[in-house]
Amino acid sequence: MVSTGDLRKGIAIELDNELWQILDYHHIKMGRGSAQVRIKLKNIKRGQTVERTFQAGEKWPRAHLDKRQVQFLYSDGNDYHFMDTESYEQFALTADQLAEAVDYLKDGMLLDRTTYEGETIGVELPITVDLLVSDTEPGFAGDTQTGARKPATTETGLVVQVPIFVEPGDTIRIDTRTGEYQTRV
Repeated sequence: MVSTGDLRKGIAIELDNELWQILDYHHIKMGRGSAQVRIKLKNIKRGQTVERTFQAGEKWPRAHLDKRQVQFLYSDGNDYHFMDTESYEQFALTADQLAEAVDYLKDGMLLDRTTYEGETIGVELPITVDLLVSDTEPGFAGDTQTGARKPATTETGLVVQVPIFVEPGDTIRIDTRTGEYQTRV
């Protein structure tokens, strides 16, 4: 069981027979009355985000999510095919199930598959991904404004703002949590 005192960002709980992930929480102490906790939750299966308020001390069952390493094989249209690295079982997920993760998937990439009661919920990306820049505008010598940026398209189709010295053919590291450029590799 998870009580309001045990809350942490990222843990999954069962609430109203649904699976929710805690995105953020705030303890609120009123002048009179009991303390409350305002929680921002994301429905793991549907992607819906809601804010709910609960009394301090309330408890919910912790959802036990299983994670196993998988390898991304290929995509064909709307389906993305993966293989479990232990059992060699292959499975497919749709672009809707993967959401923004499709922008970071490269052939052969290793990820974590998240399942709940035998059903695949999604995949967890590594914190950073190295992608090849396929197209970007040239940077000019006169562009010396501090922090000057330009758009660059990566091999997966993701468009990211990069410094002006990045050229097509360069490999860049991108933070998958924010979608921002980190460094040239």
